[in-house]
Amino acid sequence: MAILKQVPIILEHSGQLKPRFDALNNLIKAMVAITRCIIEFKELPSMYISQDVPALATAMTHIPTAVYWTIRSVVACATQITTLTSMGHDYWTSATNEAWELSTMAHKINSILDLLKKQLTLCYQYIDDKWNAETFQMLLNLFESIHIDNMKILRALISPKDDVQPLLEGSTKRRVNIDVLRRKNVLLLISGLSISQDELSILEQIYNESRVHGNRMESQYEVVWIPVVDRSVVWTDIMQNRFETLQATMPWYSVYTPTLIDKAVIRFIKEVWHFRNKPILVVLDPQGKVVSPNAIHMMWIWGSTAFPFTSLREEALWREETWRLELLVDGIDPTVLNWVKEGKFIYLYGGTDMEWIRKFTTTARAVASAARIPLEMVYVGKSNKREQVRRCITSITTENLSYCWQDLTMVWFFWTRLESMLFSKIQLGRGDDDDSMLREIKKLLSYDKEGGWAVLSKGSFVFVNGHSSTVLPTFTEYNLWKDDVPPKGFDIACMDYHSKLHSDSQPCCRFEFPSEIGRIPEKIRCPECLRIMEKYMTFGCCHDENGISALY
Repeated sequence: MAILKQVPIILEHSGQLKPRFDALNNLIKAMVAITRCIIEFKELPSMYISQDVPALATAMTHIPTAVYWTIRSVVACATQITTLTSMGHDYWTSATNEAWELSTMAHKINSILDLLKKQLTLCYQYIDDKWNAETFQMLLNLFESIHIDNMKILRALISPKDDVQPLLEGSTKRRVNIDVLRRKNVLLLISGLSISQDELSILEQIYNESRVHGNRMESQYEVVWIPVVDRSVVWTDIMQNRFETLQATMPWYSVYTPTLIDKAVIRFIKEVWHFRNKPILVVLDPQGKVVSPNAIHMMWIWGSTAFPFTSLREEALWREETWRLELLVDGIDPTVLNWVKEGKFIYLYGGTDMEWIRKFTTTARAVASAARIPLEMVYVGKSNKREQVRRCITSITTENLSYCWQDLTMVWFFWTRLESMLFSKIQLGRGDDDDSMLREIKKLLSYDKEGGWAVLSKGSFVFVNGHSSTVLPTFTEYNLWKDDVPPKGFDIACMDYHSKLHSDSQPCCRFEFPSEIGRIPEKIRCPECLRIMEKYMTFGCCHDENGISALY
């Protein structure tokens, strides 16, 4: 109306009118804003929010007041516009209260608008929570139902908003429809943006090896990366770059963007599948049924041999296993496996105390020479303290003390597989059984936390699994048991003497379960004395991380 009545033209010829015109303009903007806000309240979905919800009830008590002041302001604005176009110049300059009156009304409306906006935000939050709860329950019901294929399940997880092409294909980097996964075994790789390069490189190696055997059943599965990010954190360029970098390196399918993963889905992943921060691998069969809540441990231990990655397959694989050296090093280093086939004596050892390492390797070699046995030694580092392990590898190589894994990814994989063996047993509900193989795994994990250690084997047969405090004295006191070597054999004589030392001085046992792994056992037995171990809360930092996890 003001434009039609040529108010802007009048304004061009009188600077004295600008304050009043600004006040008029501000009031009109306030009226439009509060009208739109009231309309938003009217359009709230009644299926998710009712009048008795406090936020909406509060708003409804203030809307009549807002309507009153809006109508009064409309009348005031119309009056002012008429005055500007009909009265003479003398009236323009003499009227001083009009701008103040308009500003007062604008302030009144903006005050009510601020209150209504706060209530509207609360209403939207209430609706969002209600919708998420409904979606969460829908997911629970979906996974309890029987389906003819996996499409309903995958759409609910990956494409709840019916995105036409929610996936990015790994090899071509093209967007594709979710139908490419129809009736296939699907492994959902769920992680944050802090997934390490070590994890990705080993997974990629296993995945690529399975693709080579294209006609075998073991290759009939697809991997889909589902990135889980904290929606309460502002998405930054650094996080976007990190996401794109990870996505670009993956040879399997990935969700095109993290925003496609709904809040309710994230809640489901965390509460039902126990995802914290460590990557998990949830396995869905061709009908979308969960056949393993986390097959990452199977993948680390047995690779694609674990297909179809079900819990039943996991149990079957464990029944076939025994405590032998191949269990510890399978899939890591063919050199060690060749030594096993040749029947050599093989010593795996670890820790970061270079003084102990020098004593152990030189003494072990001297004993092997005296006993005339073929000996090979391998340094496998430590589960943490990556930089210290790197320095030890350099020193061991320079001083020619023993064979080393120069690639730290191999060291990481050794310890990850060992930890996975424990987690796999826990997941199957076997973590506290009277299982001799599990006890040896527990010992090795515990020794790693308490200094140096060594596993001694003759070919596949492991005859000593000991802490540094007992293994080194076993060799330094070789003269006390060397006479037992001819009748018993070196391995049995060594085992008997080490057992005697071990029974005299048992080291403490300790396990560390990061809270981010999701499934932590309520209790665990000591592998040495078989009593239930005490539980402590520990905070630790080994200064190994590159800071990525802190960002996300």
